[in-house]
Amino acid sequence: MMVSITFDVEHDCPPYLETTRGMEDGLPRLLDLLAEKGVKGTFFFTAEMARRFPGLVRRVIDEGHELGSHNYNHERLDKLTRGEGERVIEKSLEVLRQFGEVVSFRAPNLQFPNYYYDILSKNGVLVDSSKATYKGYREGVRFFGDVLEVPASTTSSVIRLPWRIQRIVHKRLKEPRVYFVHPWEFVPMQKEKIRWDCRFNTGEKALELLGRLIDWYKSQDVEFLTMREYYERYQKLKRG
Repeated sequence: MMVSITFDVEHDCPPYLETTRGMEDGLPRLLDLLAEKGVKGTFFFTAEMARRFPGLVRRVIDEGHELGSHNYNHERLDKLTRGEGERVIEKSLEVLRQFGEVVSFRAPNLQFPNYYYDILSKNGVLVDSSKATYKGYREGVRFFGDVLEVPASTTSSVIRLPWRIQRIVHKRLKEPRVYFVHPWEFVPMQKEKIRWDCRFNTGEKALELLGRLIDWYKSQDVEFLTMREYYERYQKLKRG
């Protein structure tokens, strides 16, 4: 079974907040948890957060995780013209590649018009994870031109549901099971004026539940893969 734990690294709960508590407190705790569990993930950084928190980017890379792009400052590609979208993608990659190799991309809010595959390919991006099966995408892992699409399986709030409920969801997911969470979910957000689904079980409880999910998968015959590792695997299959 193939499983991925991925992270959309952005300011707190866009577009509602502009704070960075998730960067200051949530992301270090996530990295501590992954180190404890021995699991590697893909961290899709906005370039703005990378620029403001370079030490965290370096820690992600130094601890063996993959660095990906989440656009420059969480710009939604479906709200931009193709030219505007291309410019923010290129700008994000320019910043992030100062830290190391970047070959993976995830669009903010998982809004990704298909014509952006050509733009990713032109800019050296090999794998995208902007589609979502829970939003109706049904084509599975496949190549769009030279770019491999690895869709997300569930919305991030699923991981904060009570374990007896979310375990039922996990069992019903098809492979590969690709999860994503945000650093701000791992700081208390209950008092913020944001949607309820962005507030419940945030903070310590979220960290506990993510740890439980990882332990549950580790008790099974599971491979934890980064986005780059999917590309390497499927590229070999494509070549025959």
